[in-house]
Amino acid sequence: MAKIQVSLLILLAFLSLRLQAQPSQPNIIIIYTDDQGYSDLGCYGAKEFATPNIDKLAKEGVRFTSFYAAQPVCSASRAALLTGCYPNRVGIHGALFPKSKVALDLNEVTIAEILKQKNYKTAMIGKWHLGDHPDYLPVHQGFDQYYGVPFSNDMWNKHAEIPHLFGKLPIIENDHAIDSIESDQRFLTTEYTKRAVKFIADQKDHPFFLYLAHNMPHVPLFVSDKFKGKSKQGLYGDVIEEIDWSVGEIVKTLRQNHLDKNTLVIFTSDNGPWLSYGNQSGLAQPLREGKGTVWEGGVRVPCIMRWPGKLKAGEVIKSPMMNLDILPTLAAITGSALPTNIIDGKNMWPFITSKVKVHPQEAYFFYYNQNELQAIRSGKWKLYFPHQYRSLNGRPGGKDGIPAKYDINAATLELYNLEEDVSETKNVVNLFPDVVKRLSLLADSCRTELGDSLEGIKGRQNREAARPVW
Repeated sequence: MAKIQVSLLILLAFLSLRLQAQPSQPNIIIIYTDDQGYSDLGCYGAKEFATPNIDKLAKEGVRFTSFYAAQPVCSASRAALLTGCYPNRVGIHGALFPKSKVALDLNEVTIAEILKQKNYKTAMIGKWHLGDHPDYLPVHQGFDQYYGVPFSNDMWNKHAEIPHLFGKLPIIENDHAIDSIESDQRFLTTEYTKRAVKFIADQKDHPFFLYLAHNMPHVPLFVSDKFKGKSKQGLYGDVIEEIDWSVGEIVKTLRQNHLDKNTLVIFTSDNGPWLSYGNQSGLAQPLREGKGTVWEGGVRVPCIMRWPGKLKAGEVIKSPMMNLDILPTLAAITGSALPTNIIDGKNMWPFITSKVKVHPQEAYFFYYNQNELQAIRSGKWKLYFPHQYRSLNGRPGGKDGIPAKYDINAATLELYNLEEDVSETKNVVNLFPDVVKRLSLLADSCRTELGDSLEGIKGRQNREAARPVW
């Protein structure tokens, strides 16, 4: 009997050690900036402001040089990130305005909801922009808590005419508006950071997902006094330096709570820079155009992923990836089930970690703007279909919050080799007819599925957005 008891104790001790040795589910943090251009970080070429914390994130993790937003505008990009779908599939186009009659449908499954399967604690801090009706806020889309602004920080008052006359922002906590001094935009980045740090510390003994979506550097620009006038670039640079400070505070909190090695941090932007704002806009050099277009400057954005011990430090990945690939990638990492609805993203983790060489997306991506299919990328090739787009055509942007007016240009059928011509200056459409034919056939299959208003095609597999009743 004594021998049996001893054996049981040994077995229990062994099992206990085995359980202790098993790593807990990784924590996930996504930091999403607003209108930050491709070259608006030191590690992507910025010169007139410093981003040491984000640069260190890249040094300790993986930097992507061909990462894309699914559309070149706020709401659509966020829909893709959170659902793993092209925005057209879920009925979200462009940017939703206050009292929007459209919202992300509650039947769409978000990253937060897939992680709830694994008992993650979830929080969203910052800009939601997928419907501001109280019934369609983040707390109804898988997030345990929410604090932030439900749409862009320019969506009340005519900031193009009176950029200095802004009242407090409509701050939402969970699903109701609150009166908060932090709604003054000067304090916004700092307040978001304080709440993010608190959430991390509160959940240090539990797996968590934090989605921190800064309103900055979307115009109108605001910065706290501690960063005002710090950069050589001016207000835009000051704003970026405060965002960099925010990233540093988050990483410091992870280290202080011994969470550093079990946390995947993803930093990226929702689309390219709003070039018409000139000195209050970012840059996408050496890329063509910016926000509101599907030229590379409008949809190619900075992206950094860091997970010590899991991702190779200092690696640069040149192969394309899109923000809609993040949901299935996180599902695979955490062992969460994918949504039963059709999604468009692919699990990129084996490719990111070099376990496979074949690109999960078969190396093609479709670029919609609103409900127009304007371009497709496959490998090094990007084919544009005839469409209209806005451009400054080499003119400088505006100054101090007053935008310059865009011209409207017409793109023709155009083909670019992005490996040799990342700035998209040499249209080689007449030199590679086989490439044009192959990509055109891929585009036709996409149009059948998701539609294309340029061709008058509705699409067979689109899902309706929600229609809130105010």
